Amino acid sequence: MRALPQSKIGAFQKVGECLYRYSSNGVYYARIRTSGKEIKRSLETTDRAIAQRELARFKNEQRQVDRSQGKLTLAELCDRYLKTVQHQKPKTIEGKMCVVARIKRHWPTASKLTQIAKIKPSDVDLWLASVSRRAKRFGAASRNAHLACIKEVFALAVRDRIIPVSPAAHLKYKDRDKPIRITPTFEQFKAIIADVRAQVFNADALDSADFLEFLGLAGLGQAETASLTRADVDLDAGRIITFRHKTSTGFAIPIFPQVRPLLERLCKGKSKGDRIFNIANAKKALAGACRRLQLPAFSQRALRRMFITRAIEKGIDIKVIAEWQGHRDGGQLILSVYSHVRPVHSQRMAQLMTDDEPKNVIAMKGATA
Repeated sequence: MRALPQSKIGAFQKVGECLYRYSSNGVYYARIRTSGKEIKRSLETTDRAIAQRELARFKNEQRQVDRSQGKLTLAELCDRYLKTVQHQKPKTIEGKMCVVARIKRHWPTASKLTQIAKIKPSDVDLWLASVSRRAKRFGAASRNAHLACIKEVFALAVRDRIIPVSPAAHLKYKDRDKPIRITPTFEQFKAIIADVRAQVFNADALDSADFLEFLGLAGLGQAETASLTRADVDLDAGRIITFRHKTSTGFAIPIFPQVRPLLERLCKGKSKGDRIFNIANAKKALAGACRRLQLPAFSQRALRRMFITRAIEKGIDIKVIAEWQGHRDGGQLILSVYSHVRPVHSQRMAQLMTDDEPKNVIAMKGATA
């Protein structure tokens, strides 16, 4: 190998196999040859032991790179990436195609000419800044969507051994602002259901009212409710088996006393394959009721939040509520989202901490303090 170029300020001194030290600042550099190509890189340390470890890691990374793909361009990589996501949902594919189009159009250097191996982390930063300037709205959600896509594009390049590390690995997702989620009280919920049922000139009024009432009393989401069939409801066992579409997991919930009369009426005369509900969405009916009652524009999801809020306020264990929602985190999500409810529950539980035994507690024989 030829000696590394010398500088008027300092000189590169060979201190080991493929290892050099710059005399003026003591920083170590790697210089290796792989597949007939010479590669030099700063190891960004003045510590010899760390430099040795970084050199070994650098050598290992470079051995894994397939040099035959070294001329693959960013545009070609993007096309390859889009072929790998065609099995996903149409809206997901549409969003990723939009981001990929922006990669090709707004990359700091021409995407059709830029080789993947020559892309630096700063190039990714420049592209993201360029997209941010051009977009009318580029909040945390949009930024995170662009980050996720660009990370996946370069992750594909790493898996295919085109590059050893992703130039987008340093990018961090931005925390999204927590939205203000308005939730109806139980009294408002009952008023909404009554108002929907009262719309005698609406052919879907009764079906919409049944749908909305079930959302609030069973605590299921719109997608889970719409997909329920008679076979999913076991009135004798007091159980509903459903499928959480968001996480693609099945789970069971009990038939709560508050929802049983409604469910028994809906199941009457239906065979196993029949849908419980005649409609799949009652969004318009809910919006109309809120408007007529001069209430906030509650969403169907708000009815599920009302169910969870009532369950917490009634003192039901958080872990049990989480199981009813199909969550598998032991209640962590509910505790974080519904933290505003816990102080109310805490105050009520505090009233039980008295010197006297509560009336609903039966003393155990032989128990000692």
